[in-house]
Amino acid sequence: MLTKLKEKMLKILLLTVGLMMSGCALNTKLNQDGTPTKFAYVEGDAAYPAILTATPSKKKFNYVEGDATYPAVLTLLGSEFYDVSAPEELDNIWDRIRTGFVLPNQTHPRIESQMSWFVHNPDYLARVAERAQPYMHYIVETLEENDIPSELALLPIVESAFKPFAYSHGRASGIWQFIPSTGRLFGLEQNWWYDGRRDVYAATQAAVKLLKNLGNQFNGDWMLALAAYNSGAGTVMKAVNHNKRRGKPTDFWSLDLPVETRAYVPKLLALKEIVSNPEKYGISLPRIANEPYFDVVDVNSQIDLALAAELADLDLEQLYELNPGYNRWATAPKGPHYLLLPVDKADTFSERLAQLPEDERIRWKRHTIHKGETISSIADKYNVSIQTIKRLNHMRSNFLRVGHSLTIPVASESPRSYTLSASQRLQTIQNIPRKGGVKVVHIVRSGDTLWDLARDHHVGVRQLASWNGMAPRDRLTLGQRLVIWSRIGKASSSNDLDDVNLPERRSLTARIGYRVRNGDSLARISQRFKVSISQLCTWNKITQGQYLRPGQRLTLYVDVMRQSGG
Repeated sequence: MLTKLKEKMLKILLLTVGLMMSGCALNTKLNQDGTPTKFAYVEGDAAYPAILTATPSKKKFNYVEGDATYPAVLTLLGSEFYDVSAPEELDNIWDRIRTGFVLPNQTHPRIESQMSWFVHNPDYLARVAERAQPYMHYIVETLEENDIPSELALLPIVESAFKPFAYSHGRASGIWQFIPSTGRLFGLEQNWWYDGRRDVYAATQAAVKLLKNLGNQFNGDWMLALAAYNSGAGTVMKAVNHNKRRGKPTDFWSLDLPVETRAYVPKLLALKEIVSNPEKYGISLPRIANEPYFDVVDVNSQIDLALAAELADLDLEQLYELNPGYNRWATAPKGPHYLLLPVDKADTFSERLAQLPEDERIRWKRHTIHKGETISSIADKYNVSIQTIKRLNHMRSNFLRVGHSLTIPVASESPRSYTLSASQRLQTIQNIPRKGGVKVVHIVRSGDTLWDLARDHHVGVRQLASWNGMAPRDRLTLGQRLVIWSRIGKASSSNDLDDVNLPERRSLTARIGYRVRNGDSLARISQRFKVSISQLCTWNKITQGQYLRPGQRLTLYVDVMRQSGG
């Protein structure tokens, strides 16, 4: 009985003789010492039919240095094998991605539709490729290490267009678009300081674990695995079982899946086709070097990001772009304590950091507690979390004693300097003018919901959420500041926003709900909140002589800046 090695050698020998007899001549690329290091027959090569006959279960027939049969293969076949080049020999990451394509080439109207969009928007892929540059090498390498098809390196284009701060209406975040629950399931921590879903390093590891799980669950059918990544494994399995019961095919194209998923997989296949041959479609993909862009540097403690950027000779914005998981002005107190830094900056940073005492990586301030202050107001003042203040000051409750002091970590720069921190990104979003509405600042009170606020201001729930960097299903918190581009009265031109006597647009305006008390009158309420009686009547659709009932709820738009005037 032949051993497996002998069987393999016999197949190779027979194949070699067959090729010699057929006179096949194949292109060869040799190493500097004249020997090829990786051999492969791929679909389209002259010898492909013969190789497929010899090894019907394989699309690629690779022997690499280190395999037990390598010396014999080299002796038998020498330079007659076609060398596809090992990934490290390719200087452009797009070439490396192409060599790892596994999904079969397909034609389908849904693929053609997606390709048509990309072809008619060539600048889009150019922009996306530029954004992908810092992350792509790491993603490709991680996929290869886990035997995942390299097509999936294009998945962040479909998910987020490689925008690290992307946040969807479905509460998905980061380039891999993890929803909160799935992120936690795969080890991505999410707290006030840090969101692992946006951490490209951690989220890529999590995405690979998820994709491997899905690949195994669907027995290596990556079309179904991709569909499950989009709509959930349960949704896809339900569709598969539905077809099985009816004796129908269970391939991706035959399944009844959500509309979004039906377009999702074809979009990736369209991208694969374009990346395979961009010139054919008139698309230019910016070159991305096939080499690491960043190093992972362990800092071992919390550090102010402005200080870290200075130590690395980077702009603070560049640091955030590589480390988008950090929500605030510093890394998370409890970790992670690593930073991604450009390869050419990592050594400089590490040398300078080693000379900096650990207690100087964050600035500290002693805050004396004054009458009327709360732990929440102090946390807001210094842009730290309540939990951080309590932990550093060994507090078990939120009780504060006037005259006592608290130790507070403080940013080295003005909050506005940290332009890509969560608070500054939110402020940028909220300050974008929206046509057709007047800006109203609403402070969330007990009982408020996005749905109620949207209805009260004649706007869509999804609109309201997007204006505040939220998803429609996100929870509101007491005291949260929302910006609403109100369209009250827009149903008829005679009742425009200016006509309802809203406070000045440039003032800090808050919509509040007021419950009428015993003894209240329109005059007393207007005096108390520094608004006019006519405004009160217009906002609440009542007449000036109308009697107010205790418990009646009124809506007011008050100028927050005027309320402190006594």
